[in-house]
Amino acid sequence: MTIYVKIMPNLTGPLVVVLLYDGLCTFEFGIAAEVFGLARPEMGPAWYRFASCAVDEGPMRAHGGLVVVADSGPELIEQADIVIVPGWKGADVPVPDTLCRQLRAAHERGARLASICSGAFVLAATGLLSGGAATTHWRYADRLRARYPDIAVDDASLYRSHNRIYTSAGSAAGIDLMIDIVRQDFGASAANSVARRLVMPAHRSGGQAQFLERPVPHREGLAIAPLLENVRANLAANWSVERMAGECRMSVRTFLRRFSEATGQTPGDWLLSERVSDAQRLLCLGQSNMEVVALASGFGSAHTLRHHFRKRIGISPSEYRARFISEQP
Repeated sequence: MTIYVKIMPNLTGPLVVVLLYDGLCTFEFGIAAEVFGLARPEMGPAWYRFASCAVDEGPMRAHGGLVVVADSGPELIEQADIVIVPGWKGADVPVPDTLCRQLRAAHERGARLASICSGAFVLAATGLLSGGAATTHWRYADRLRARYPDIAVDDASLYRSHNRIYTSAGSAAGIDLMIDIVRQDFGASAANSVARRLVMPAHRSGGQAQFLERPVPHREGLAIAPLLENVRANLAANWSVERMAGECRMSVRTFLRRFSEATGQTPGDWLLSERVSDAQRLLCLGQSNMEVVALASGFGSAHTLRHHFRKRIGISPSEYRARFISEQP
């Protein structure tokens, strides 16, 4: 019985099924629904189909005082191309044997499995991660490692993959993983489009650290926001501290203080990060001429680009592009 056709009848792409359970992590479910479940007519008819399925009976509670009802029952897992586990009831809550069998069967027929945050415990319980690597929220890493010693638990990365099984760290890292899945399926332009709608970076590497040592901006940072957008739109321009301060109509001294309060960085460090990120975007879009990338992202020369890129990312721009292309399906 094809249940999902009633839900998204005009689409023909991969069927994404998200598990619902009593005690649902609302934010984690929302991530999957936002990336895969929104109408995106600009993507065409081959875009993802989306549905949810209940692994518990009856109306289910969700964080925030909500009650949720699924589109269908767990039988929908049998039809899924991608199954997403949006968190779990708790790191110490057992995973039903029936659910483990269904996930193993789905993976065996070719489906991809993905988890957000504590959902890694569900995928680990299937045994499919044995001998591979996985990540989860750093708070749960020791418990995952102790319970499943045959899994190489990486508590530093945003997301990891092993044999068509994807795990992600704390909740927001699930956004990065979902966008990366879009990139693998539909390419960098589609991933960029989804990321823009989410107001998110288009591509954060799975190996990027979970710990982002940056303070929450104070309200004073609102005065800096227009400048940041202007700089991002014109990275090739010459952005001296004096010019930035002038754009904000501040003295250099006041500007440096406000900028640090808003971003947790100096203007020079922030500008370098933005230029490296833009270089990554251009490389992912297929640009191979390093002089073109350097000029467009504001580095001025390929030599300067290579120096800062390697310092920030750990590999050269050419190596980064080669790895990105090799990861394409």
